[in-house]
Formats: sequence, structure tokens, C-alpha cells
Amino acid sequence: MKKEVFLGIIVFIAVVLNCNNGRADEFTKKDLKKWHKEFMTVVKEGERLFHSALGKNKVSCDMCHPNAANTHPETYPKFQKQIGKVVALRDMINWCIQNPLEGEPLKLDDPKMIALEAYITYERRGKPLSPGRH
Repeated sequence: MKKEVFLGIIVFIAVVLNCNNGRADEFTKKDLKKWHKEFMTVVKEGERLFHSALGKNKVSCDMCHPNAANTHPETYPKFQKQIGKVVALRDMINWCIQNPLEGEPLKLDDPKMIALEAYITYERRGKPLSPGRH
């Protein structure tokens, strides 16, 4: 047997054996508990932000949306009339911050944006996804 073929077989066997030792999608209860706690910390921060002034005029998200669930995050992405194109939820969050709240838009990876998205989406947990629906 040629050296290259033999090495190829050895690498293949090593990969197969390694794949069976543990799967990336198998989590311990401890992992899940830790991750849920981290997630809920971000959701709570999003709730705090949603009920605070994010702009210059002291207006908060809950003044137009008393319950974050009524923002219907499960319908995004969708055509948003105010923006004039199909947008994601984060685009609408920034539109609201810039317009009714008169604030500066958040970067898409800003922890505040992630927290707001987490809270808004969490409030609609269990609802089926319905992108594009109005």
C-alpha cells in the first residue's frame, strides 16, 4: 500500500473515531442551566432598556408599545412602510430609536441591541414564525 493511501486511511479513521466520542449538540444539564441564566440576564437588560429613555426626548419604547410582545417580532423580516424596504427587527428598533425617541442608532452588535432583541423576542416565545406578515 502506498504511504499516501495509508496515511489517508489513518486520518479517516481518526476523524470517524473522534466524531463518535462526543457530539457538539449534546449538552449537559449544567450547560443548559448556565446558558439559560446568561440568556435571561440579557432579556432582563433588554426589558430595562425597553422601559427606559433611549433617546434625547425622554420617550421610551413602552410608550408606544406597552407590551413588547405587541411589536410582533415573529413577523420579521418584512416590508416596513416607514423605512420603505424589507427589514429585520433590529432595523425597526433603530428606526424607533432615531425617530420617535430622537436617539442615536445602535450598532447591530451593540449589547443594547442584542438585549432589546432578546427581550422583544422572548415576550413572543411560543408564537410561530410568520415572516412578512402584517
